Amino acid sequence: MSFDTSKSRAAILQRIRTSQRRPGPPTDGERTQADDYMARHPSGPGPALSGDLTRHFRQMAERMASTVEEVPTMAEAPAAVARYLAAQGIAPKVVVWPQLSGLDWAAAGVDAEARRPKRDESQGADAVGVTGCFCALAETGTLVLVSSPETPSSTHLLPETHVAIVPASRIVATMEDAFALMRAERGGVAQMMPRAINMVSGPSRTGDIEQTIVLGAHGPYRVHVVVTTAD
Repeated sequence: MSFDTSKSRAAILQRIRTSQRRPGPPTDGERTQADDYMARHPSGPGPALSGDLTRHFRQMAERMASTVEEVPTMAEAPAAVARYLAAQGIAPKVVVWPQLSGLDWAAAGVDAEARRPKRDESQGADAVGVTGCFCALAETGTLVLVSSPETPSSTHLLPETHVAIVPASRIVATMEDAFALMRAERGGVAQMMPRAINMVSGPSRTGDIEQTIVLGAHGPYRVHVVVTTAD
């Protein structure tokens, strides 16, 4: 089930405008001024990443305990997922984003269902969730995922194994680049920004108990990334 939060968000923003003695919705002039500010506002200091962003992303993702495989095209991703699950001794049964339902999972021997995962053990909790991503960060090996009915957050949060399919063309250098891309593609008056943005840097972990790192504390304890190099 998806929830439309646009009315609630509009009400909150209108209350802020009212407290600022700015009645009514934002004018075109105010929107232009805000866009101009964002375009001119300098980013803070960051690393100078050069060369192959895909290679840098892979190195950093593996440093964060993710595993990575590269395949040429999106069509070959289901077979890569099947290989990974077989190597881990995991049954080839997955839940996928509705956005990925058009891939030929059956030909790869993967039983894939495009629905939200079940967590309740008594109802047969889903062990593997397969997602795409909005983009990925080369700087830190991080996946950037945004929520929508076609890309539910629960698919990467609930199953114990998360597999992400990442087109190399969607790997950007830094977090600042990711938000600039999001404003360009998901911002503006025509559409609202996503309800939730999740950044995944390897498996879930904690060091709360005796400073010992434990994987899978608050989410998946395996993260596998399939990079499609020609997409």
